[in-house]
Amino acid sequence: METITSQNRKDILVKKASGEEEPFDTEKLKRSLLSAGANSETISKIILDIECWIYSGVTTKKIYTHAFSFLRREKTTAALKYKLKRAILELGPTGYPFEKFIGKIFEKQGFSIDVGVVVDGNCVTHEMDVIATQNNTQHLMECKYHKDQGKQVSVQVPLYVRSRVNDIIKKRKEMLEYKDLSFIGWVVTNTRFSSDSIKFGTCSGLRLLAWDFPAGNGLKDIIAKLKVYPITILSQLKKEEKQNLLEQGIVTCSQLLQDQSSLSSLELSKQKVDRLIKELKDICN
Repeated sequence: METITSQNRKDILVKKASGEEEPFDTEKLKRSLLSAGANSETISKIILDIECWIYSGVTTKKIYTHAFSFLRREKTTAALKYKLKRAILELGPTGYPFEKFIGKIFEKQGFSIDVGVVVDGNCVTHEMDVIATQNNTQHLMECKYHKDQGKQVSVQVPLYVRSRVNDIIKKRKEMLEYKDLSFIGWVVTNTRFSSDSIKFGTCSGLRLLAWDFPAGNGLKDIIAKLKVYPITILSQLKKEEKQNLLEQGIVTCSQLLQDQSSLSSLELSKQKVDRLIKELKDICN
């Protein structure tokens, strides 16, 4: 198959997880590989390789899988970081590990965190997924976890969250213990927002955080910047071993590196533990 050029690259349409098609974007692929920590030489090799076989209609998942396979052959830590999107999807099947993971991201930034707490509103009680408090501001967060990367958060979610947050704020403004606090509502997802959910959320004063929203400061960017990686990114653990750790409340690689006693329940060999610790250090440092 003929290698594509800058002139005909715009004619190559790739299919996203949502089913939508968009022109193949070399720069987008480069940014993704860079954020994973791949060096310029490796990135050039991957892009040249993909451009030799890419064709209209190919899925972004196939491109991702191909790039990851190349990284894995190069034996770089970047290979693990490049699989971040899939690792987040593997935090399921329930949404609770994702809520704890979001809590850890804000904890890393100096917030005090509560996860999965029931609070009083003016009219009814509510369960808030994450409450993050810092500098006289309290952030009330609803987390929407999806196992399907193509799933979008519809406008009904920020409509619902805005109502719930308003009810909590009205109650807390009457309580002495919260008299010096201001409040901000959030919707956080591991996938994407619909255009209407972004419009309403922004207009109504909610903060929205998705996989790649806001642009340049989405969930994937924050994770890479803070180096708060989920344990599901680890290659040295089996799926059931990761699930065991998630059930213990261990959701991040840094948690596991700091609290290695949680590994005792996995009954790993010394050799496997040594390999795992090395992998953890490579990812966290």
